[in-house]
Amino acid sequence: MEGVGLLEHLQTPAMVVSRGQVRFANSAAKALLGAHIVGQDVRIAIRDPKAVAAILSDKGGTAQVSGLSTGGSVWEVDCRVLASNDRLVSLYDLSERVSVAKSHADFVANASHELRTPLANVLGYVETLMNPKAGGNEGVRLRFLDTIRHEAQRMQSLISDLMSLSRIEAVKHEVPADRVDMVALSNEIGGEFRTSATVTVKANCEKAVIAGDRGQIGQVLRNLIDNALKYGKAGGPVEVSIEAASTGWVLLTVRDEGEGIAPEHLPRVTERFYRADTSRSRAVGGTGLGLSIVKHIVERHRGRFDIDSRPGTGTTASMMLPLREEQPAE
Repeated sequence: MEGVGLLEHLQTPAMVVSRGQVRFANSAAKALLGAHIVGQDVRIAIRDPKAVAAILSDKGGTAQVSGLSTGGSVWEVDCRVLASNDRLVSLYDLSERVSVAKSHADFVANASHELRTPLANVLGYVETLMNPKAGGNEGVRLRFLDTIRHEAQRMQSLISDLMSLSRIEAVKHEVPADRVDMVALSNEIGGEFRTSATVTVKANCEKAVIAGDRGQIGQVLRNLIDNALKYGKAGGPVEVSIEAASTGWVLLTVRDEGEGIAPEHLPRVTERFYRADTSRSRAVGGTGLGLSIVKHIVERHRGRFDIDSRPGTGTTASMMLPLREEQPAE
């Protein structure tokens, strides 16, 4: 078993199997499967028929194994037959790759479903309007056209949010560096809603400057205030609060006085397309992506986002962002 010393320096779990027994296992393999595997029959060390078949095959091979380290883990077992007829077995953790692939597949499936429903409604009503009997009734025609417009707006909002989420993910590793005053921005965004709702902004400081992307932080504020108005009391009140702390962080909260969110929904409200109340969300024009967009933006800004709610007392959305270290003027 020449060269096994080199395997000890690998972070990838690796073993040498000779005549069906594990003759050598590096530290990574022992950490994964246990130190007792050395000297053990490989069929006991790795209790998976597909993996064992690949290891004991005349030409070696590969196999995918589930649950090798944790319940949801996925590993690839790769066996190469050496000149001495010993077998070099390497174990590759595919869990993250499989998880990402599943997330992407679920995302595409959910997006397709969300678009298919309003599109089917639009096509159905258009076909009905093409019928001379329905099309000749002015009341029916106007009602159907209003429905078509509503469904088209749903699709437009969803496509806009999908594109927004795509842009955010494209720059998620780029740390934003613009100078953004959270107090001034909150007053500006809050003012956009005051013509139709009661939105108040209060702060414990005159300025709270962060290093950020002004457009994205503005999008967060709009999403949170819009959510508070959609799911809170009609027309408000909604309170936006900014608190700068001596610890170097600024806390921004958006509170409403709505029905609140049941505790079982809170851990999942930032998931894409998750809705605590599906029928109500769609009725008010929600796409199911708003809070996911908020979470992604806050994480890009190295901040923390949280939702606190109790049924009957309203909801508070909060984000903490690091304050910018201002350079003294020369």
